[in-house]
Amino acid sequence: MKGVTVFLRYKKLELPTPDKALPGRLIEIPVADTHTVLGTPLKGPWPAGLETAVFGMGCFWGAERIFWEIPGVYSTSAGYAGGFTENPTYEETCSGSTGHTEVVQVVYDPAKVTYETLLKAFWENHNPTQGMRQGNDKGTQYRSAIYTTTPAQAKTAQDSLEAFQPIVKTAGHGAITTEIKPLGAYYYAENYHQQYLDKNPGGYCNHGPNGMTCPIGVAKTA
Repeated sequence: MKGVTVFLRYKKLELPTPDKALPGRLIEIPVADTHTVLGTPLKGPWPAGLETAVFGMGCFWGAERIFWEIPGVYSTSAGYAGGFTENPTYEETCSGSTGHTEVVQVVYDPAKVTYETLLKAFWENHNPTQGMRQGNDKGTQYRSAIYTTTPAQAKTAQDSLEAFQPIVKTAGHGAITTEIKPLGAYYYAENYHQQYLDKNPGGYCNHGPNGMTCPIGVAKTA
């Protein structure tokens, strides 16, 4: 569970306008060279043929673990996206004054795993109807989001939302609030957030099956 000293749960539930966002900094936040689980690089440039996808589904600790366990995923990282502040810190993002949400960058081999399979994992492992929160975690940094890196991803993501909405409604939930838009800048989170649940096996993050099945996603085999 996120503690009370470093991991504050802020309650700001409205996004700032660009002119009200924190200015940030030019220097990138440093991270390790290697993924602690996959043994692959944490940062690009990526090998030819790989693609990237970015998802926000609440706390990025548990979200990252979901994706690094999928065969065909080459690398994952925790970061910030969807806002205005350049190279934000965790504390700045949690203040609600950067516009960013906590996200996971997924680098994958489309010859081994489809984008639809990644979307299926996204939709089925959090509640996409809660707006600026995820469970007990409240704040703009916990909103559900899909940031696309190609026009094909944008169409597939929107199609998946439309396919999943009737199932969500049947399960007794409201409208999906997931933000879908092209990725702007992706900023790496501090190194202690990277593969957090591998480094801290007893750590808590409220991700897991939500009891709903998204009717997309068939994994490829090499």
